[in-house]
Amino acid sequence: MDGYNFTNRTRRALHAGGDEAAALGHEYVGAEHVLLALLHDHDSAAASLLTKLGSDTGSIETQIKSIVKPGASTVPTGTGRPYTSRVMRVLELAMQCAREDKRAPVGTQHLLLGLVREGKGIGAQVLTHAGVTDALVAVALGTVEDAR
Repeated sequence: MDGYNFTNRTRRALHAGGDEAAALGHEYVGAEHVLLALLHDHDSAAASLLTKLGSDTGSIETQIKSIVKPGASTVPTGTGRPYTSRVMRVLELAMQCAREDKRAPVGTQHLLLGLVREGKGIGAQVLTHAGVTDALVAVALGTVEDAR
């Protein structure tokens, strides 16, 4: 990920993913934590896309929290947590999406599309169950842009 351009909002979302992991007592940042962070940033392009697609973000959050069981981590909030291999794959896919989108910085909309395209994690499964598909997000991407 070094040398790749992420918007400030994307950087904040990735950091907030660590806070979501801490709140759930997890010692790692998974795709579900990144998705929770995106859901909580109501002004992001990812949130705008989900709203545009008619997704109920509250329902998505509830579904994630019903699947993900609380952990017993004592690592404090704000402490760096490692990303799972699934999140690393999501980031790779998000960078690919930004290149396809012909935009240099990776925005939260690209993170969302990376989550959907990853396809196997809790984040992807919950989004798919909510009707958020690769094709729908890709089409909606044409009109939503992330603020730096």
